Amino acid sequence: MRQLFLLCTFVFSLNVVAFSQKVYPITLVIHGGAGNISKQNLTPEKEKAYQEGLNAALTAGYAVLEKGGTSLDAVEAAIRVMEDNPLFNAGKGAVFTNDGKNELDAAIMDGATLKAGSVAGVSTIRNPVSAARAVMERSPHVMLVRRRAEKFAQEQKLEIVSPEYFYTEPRYKQLQKAREEDNQKLDHSSDTTGSTLPILLEGKKFGTVGAVALDKYGNLAAATSTGGMTNKRYGRVGDAPIIGAGTYANNQTCAVSATGHDEYFIRYTVASDISALMQYKHKSVGKAAEKVVLEKLVKAGGEGGVIALNRKGKFAMPFNSSGMFRGYKNANASEVKIFKE
Repeated sequence: MRQLFLLCTFVFSLNVVAFSQKVYPITLVIHGGAGNISKQNLTPEKEKAYQEGLNAALTAGYAVLEKGGTSLDAVEAAIRVMEDNPLFNAGKGAVFTNDGKNELDAAIMDGATLKAGSVAGVSTIRNPVSAARAVMERSPHVMLVRRRAEKFAQEQKLEIVSPEYFYTEPRYKQLQKAREEDNQKLDHSSDTTGSTLPILLEGKKFGTVGAVALDKYGNLAAATSTGGMTNKRYGRVGDAPIIGAGTYANNQTCAVSATGHDEYFIRYTVASDISALMQYKHKSVGKAAEKVVLEKLVKAGGEGGVIALNRKGKFAMPFNSSGMFRGYKNANASEVKIFKE
């Protein structure tokens, strides 16, 4: 009898250890903006360039997860790649304000603790997503803005660059065109003059970039970064750095990063709304994301999309525009997409 008792105790102990060491299906999902993206305004060469940019971000972020890194490390790594790529409206290659400046916003959130950090209106921080993480981890605050945010980043030994670092000729031409038309553009606008402008001016596109990740420990994280709206004025800030609007993560539900017409995403608190539908209505991550993006936003007149991921590795990438630069990578597959199915 004693031997049987000891055997049962041993088996129970093994089960406890196995349960405590549960490994979650590491997953990374990213987006590079959504909007009026069609095969008519995206040549095969341009399509390949965007695919390569998305794959580079996926590779960098997923490598972190494969090595046992955290979801926070993964989303930061993926976003930094896109911030350094002039194809995307985040970091280098960001759009210009009406004053001819590049003002950047970014946010990051930890699903395990609900801690978050963001920066807005910065123009000298090479990688705003890293500054957002520093705010979350090394300050008692959630959001810092403009010069004080830049001073904080400098004190944290982050890479500080001259504002000219973010300049790219296509973006500046885009500003000139927007000024002539006296309007604000969310990122890219079709060129009807017959000129052969670079990739950046082809098609209307919301240029925010984002990433959501699940690490092997079962923790979710989300991060978003953007240059905002071309020709924006008066210190305008979009949804990307606003927790619950463009960025949100909660281990109990999901991690979300949004891209689209920011004002609508702020008014409808899109990211947290998806989480709330999962928590209180018990909807799946796919159903919750589709409810908000394909029903609520469409009814309100808001255009864009989201990426959303839960702790089971299930994800959704719904959008109500004609296209969204997006991709995912897990143990079973890796894929990037641009157009609707």
